[in-house]
Amino acid sequence: MEIIETGIKDLLVIQPQVFGDARGYFCETYNEKRYRDAGINYNFCQDNLSKSVYGVIRGLHFQLQPASQAKLVSVVVGKVYDVAVDLRQGSPTYGKWFGVELDGDKKTQFMIPQGFAHGFSVLSDIAVFTYKCDNLYNPSLEGGIAFDDPELGIDWRIPADKRIISEKDTKHPLFKDVKTNFIYK
Repeated sequence: MEIIETGIKDLLVIQPQVFGDARGYFCETYNEKRYRDAGINYNFCQDNLSKSVYGVIRGLHFQLQPASQAKLVSVVVGKVYDVAVDLRQGSPTYGKWFGVELDGDKKTQFMIPQGFAHGFSVLSDIAVFTYKCDNLYNPSLEGGIAFDDPELGIDWRIPADKRIISEKDTKHPLFKDVKTNFIYK
């Protein structure tokens, strides 16, 4: 597997090896030893799977401490544009974001550590999205940031008239108004 630095500490793009032939393909999506040997040390305890249609934008979501979640995300079918925003106070990249296209054919993964907001937009007709988390979902500690915050300036790669957004995600505050308890280490 290839590990690609993003310019934001601990935020990584991972390209697993995909073995394909006329029958299809095989890809090891997670191997604890291999990931630990590469310095990716998380105790994943929850796996999630979602299916969305073209134009859906989910996010930007996070959970406060002590329920913050690191996520290893990937796409099984389709394509998404996946984004993480650094919310760690004291980080030299605080408020910066990084986006990567995740493609079900390429099996690219995105390792998002605790202390980041996360969201994605669906670029294909459908997308099946999966992610491993190192903490359980805790609705009492969830938060969000407006996906269309002009200060962040994220290009979700979806025309405004084609966007499908949950009512909940349209009500998140702007980045400047969000209070978090993440500390950069």
